[in-house]
Amino acid sequence: MNLPRILADVERGVLPEPDGGVTMVPQPSRRDAGVLSFSAHAVVFADTDHAWMRGLLAPGDLGAPLSPAFLHALERRVGRRVEAIDMMVLAPPLPGPPELPLEPATDRTHPRVVRALEHRDDVRAWTAPGGTVLIGRGVGGRWEAAVEVDPGARGAGLGRRLARAARHLVPGGRPVWAQISPGNAASVRAFLAAGYVPVGAEALLVADGG
Repeated sequence: MNLPRILADVERGVLPEPDGGVTMVPQPSRRDAGVLSFSAHAVVFADTDHAWMRGLLAPGDLGAPLSPAFLHALERRVGRRVEAIDMMVLAPPLPGPPELPLEPATDRTHPRVVRALEHRDDVRAWTAPGGTVLIGRGVGGRWEAAVEVDPGARGAGLGRRLARAARHLVPGGRPVWAQISPGNAASVRAFLAAGYVPVGAEALLVADGG
């Protein structure tokens, strides 16, 4: 078992068995390490001793893999840091072009694009009046979307339309993921309204400078 296989299964609607267990797999790349939490099952992908990690997780404690104590110990062990614990949402592709008119983005210095380039491969970005949508290959090679709405354009549904547009933009008709801070209620509402479904939570371990 490896992380890309687990993610592909989730994309097909097959989530890890809710048995209270923890699956430990190698990092899919040097860049990507972290913890994914699904309903009553967690997946840890970090290149460190599995027995050591299991020794920190009390059997039956479903919240332990994303607990501050475990994440802090893992940070110290692998020399990385956890930036946030995000909600993972997932949506199937949509056929044809987006309903929202988009133009390819030419400004690669936009903060959202710069951040995407640090964490994703094959980044592609588009703009609409008042906002930006981008896709790229992130954790385990999955396609991920992110949107940014300018302050003056908020509150008019543009975030939802950008999030929906991403479902048209992924090559090969692949499903698209997004990571959202649970406290960003506006973004959570936008992605849910655009047809994304919550599938779990994640904490990525970011290398210094990443």
